[in-house]
Amino acid sequence: MAFSIKAENLKKAFADFIAVDSISFAVNEGEIFGFLGPNGAGKTTTIRMLTGMIAPSSGYAEVAGFPIEHNMEKLHEFIGLLTESPGFYERLSAIRNLEYFAGFYSNIDAQKQIQKHLKLIDLWERKDDKVKTFSKGMKQRLAIARSLLHEPKVVFLDEPTAGLDPESAQNVRQLILKLKNEGRTIFLSTHNLSEAELLCDRIAVIKTQIIALDTPENLHNQLFRRELIIEMDSIKPNIINNIKNLNFIHSINQNDNGLIIQIDNIEENRPILVKCIVESGGMIQGVFEKKHSLEDVYISLLHKEDNEI
Repeated sequence: MAFSIKAENLKKAFADFIAVDSISFAVNEGEIFGFLGPNGAGKTTTIRMLTGMIAPSSGYAEVAGFPIEHNMEKLHEFIGLLTESPGFYERLSAIRNLEYFAGFYSNIDAQKQIQKHLKLIDLWERKDDKVKTFSKGMKQRLAIARSLLHEPKVVFLDEPTAGLDPESAQNVRQLILKLKNEGRTIFLSTHNLSEAELLCDRIAVIKTQIIALDTPENLHNQLFRRELIIEMDSIKPNIINNIKNLNFIHSINQNDNGLIIQIDNIEENRPILVKCIVESGGMIQGVFEKKHSLEDVYISLLHKEDNEI
């Protein structure tokens, strides 16, 4: 697997604190890589290092095949960046703004690229309108178009849906998936955990250091045993006693609607469990797996980190 981003012991120290403490990770080509963490965790500082905006105190990183501390002009030809608070010339039209920013790149057909990306973000019909008339969501999409004019291989998005209404946020998420389908690598820093769960192939959770890195599904499984919820009209004592004798059961909790059972290998053992309950006289009304959200995972990881300090 080829890497679009690779960091080894990357560190950034300021005069009075360490913002990023020796982090290492790799991002595969064509994946959406989520970067999660609380305020002050080092997310934006990491993006600034990876995009050449600030130099690391120590460590090494490559982006799109280029070491981040060398030949920054060349690196910027292969990366796009959406900052958390992108700015525009408000009195100029959308197309004039993009024409200005396209002038920073050599060897691109500016008009062709502007038309392509204004259509991609569904703003071609508003191309001649002044940016000051745009909503925040429209400006965010325009900022993404600006970051794509030179067809970058790697796109850094820092809180792309922050402060957007639900419809605008959905439009931006759909755009991010379009970029993935084009084969681009997306480095996504976000506080929106449901968004990260929906979009990301893998996520890293950072709190100055990286405290977890895996797929959302694997992080779920590492932190939480899988649980089945068995809805029943009534629960006889012998049912629970018989379930306890099954060697793949870890815990049984009872609520008003039935049982919550921690279980190994749900796919293999669910039929055995259901059979045991039925043969014990249980009347099952429903069986489904309890799902833990990425928010549950995230909070659990941060609490675990706090408890270990």
